[in-house]
Amino acid sequence: MPQRLGQQSFKAVVLGAYGRRCAITGNKVQPVLQAAHIRPLPLGGEHRLDNGLLLKSDVHILFDRGYLGVDPKHRLLVSPRLRSEFGNGDQFYAKAGEQIALPERRDDRPRAEFLEWHLDTVYKAA
Repeated sequence: MPQRLGQQSFKAVVLGAYGRRCAITGNKVQPVLQAAHIRPLPLGGEHRLDNGLLLKSDVHILFDRGYLGVDPKHRLLVSPRLRSEFGNGDQFYAKAGEQIALPERRDDRPRAEFLEWHLDTVYKAA
């Protein structure tokens, strides 16, 4: 059972596990990297590494608002609404279906149940 972490240690552990680069864009600019929760704390999520993704701040917002998702096989999903509502997102559509960058240790990777929760509850499939 992964240990529960506080907010500061959650960020430190996620930064380390993802090699200090955004799981989706590969960006390594530290000030814009954020430890994102797949299932947010107010909705039953926890500060645990397998409920985290290291994301650039703008990517984090898109993930939290359901324009980006990650399937249980860790492939990037991009909502068609990103293009229909905003007329852009080409950098993400180009990576759609590709596996995101993952921590080396299998136990540290995003857990399928949290990813499925995000896809069912947050992701804008159409």
